Amino acid sequence: MRSFIEKTAFFGNTSAERLMAEYGSPLYVYNENIIRNNLKTLSGLITKYPYVTNYSMKANSNMTLLKIALEEGINADAMSEGEMRLLLKAGFPSDRIFFVPNNVSADELRFAIENNIMTSLDSIDQLDLYGQLNPGGRCAVRLNPGVGAGHHEKVVTAGKNTKFAITDDQLDELFATAKKHDLTTAGINQHIGSLFMDPEPFLASVRNLINMAVRFDKLDFIDFGGGYGVPYHKVSEDEQPFDFVTFEKKFEQLLDEAVFKLGYTPLFKTEPGRFAFCEGGVLLGRVHAVKNNADKRFAGTDIGMNILARPTLYGSWHDVEVIHDDRVTTDSPEVISVVGNICETGDIIAKERLLPHIETGDIVCVLDAGAYGYAMASNYNCRLRPAEVLITSSGDAKLIRRRDTYDDLFRNLL
Repeated sequence: MRSFIEKTAFFGNTSAERLMAEYGSPLYVYNENIIRNNLKTLSGLITKYPYVTNYSMKANSNMTLLKIALEEGINADAMSEGEMRLLLKAGFPSDRIFFVPNNVSADELRFAIENNIMTSLDSIDQLDLYGQLNPGGRCAVRLNPGVGAGHHEKVVTAGKNTKFAITDDQLDELFATAKKHDLTTAGINQHIGSLFMDPEPFLASVRNLINMAVRFDKLDFIDFGGGYGVPYHKVSEDEQPFDFVTFEKKFEQLLDEAVFKLGYTPLFKTEPGRFAFCEGGVLLGRVHAVKNNADKRFAGTDIGMNILARPTLYGSWHDVEVIHDDRVTTDSPEVISVVGNICETGDIIAKERLLPHIETGDIVCVLDAGAYGYAMASNYNCRLRPAEVLITSSGDAKLIRRRDTYDDLFRNLL
């Protein structure tokens, strides 16, 4: 099978080696064409009814990428005051930002209120606090539809085993709390989890949320959440993309039911994060050592768990391509683990994979790293976070975040 980075001409007019020579290693690289195509898929998902996509910016908060989403007509979700501030700085007007916090302080809620940003409350206590801060105001509430989905238990955000949202047996208390503060519930939202390739749990949650929606007075919007999956095994197993064509038909049928049951047509929303940027980003790293340990073989790279946390945090799979002499190689496959440079046994990017022969000095290219990659990066072991580079639609490389310096590492120390 032809490699993903060759098939997509991912590096445009440059190459992995030239990028590493100019911007250092490791290095996050994004492809603008892939990103814009994915954003267009999301924004055009529903055409029959009023519909908008909110990008969940926790997946990737780079300013340049946020501006691309804005240009493509995408709105945005924020989880914190910092994310709201960054969206405002990127040019998002307040009415295109949706604050969906979890267990936040009065100060964060007050920032949203003062900036006229619609806020969703995901517990009775938070709704009560919001009402104290903004009596007579408008808000949304996050509901638990009783259905969860995701690639790992840690990313399932609805159902019985989650900290998020208000359940249907709490609705009477919700209504009483809102009435106490004269709050108008302008919208409801849900999110059941991240990275599902089977749409059925999501569709089941849509049905459940619609059944909860009929208990509210007329709503301005209903937000069904996100979580659309990305084929992380596209190279290793020829995994196929999420079937948006079939999904759209089933989703639209449920929206027909919603309009019939409600007796009016609200604005419908979804809030994907991963799908927007995941496939549009790769992570390049240099192999600094190859070794055998008993009967195991390891390729030691500078991609530590501080640079890409998902494999260590969730046991997540990322396909890996090997670049030798600036070309993708498929030579002499062998079973090998690709590991990082962090002092942790769990610092593994790809465990016991059948990969092309790897030598010291080669480049490993970790695919599907555009979401929850840099966003989760840290300075653990006092390592520096990498630069981020965008391959623009013209094929040229553009630096969109510089690499950390040691001055950055020490800047806040007293």
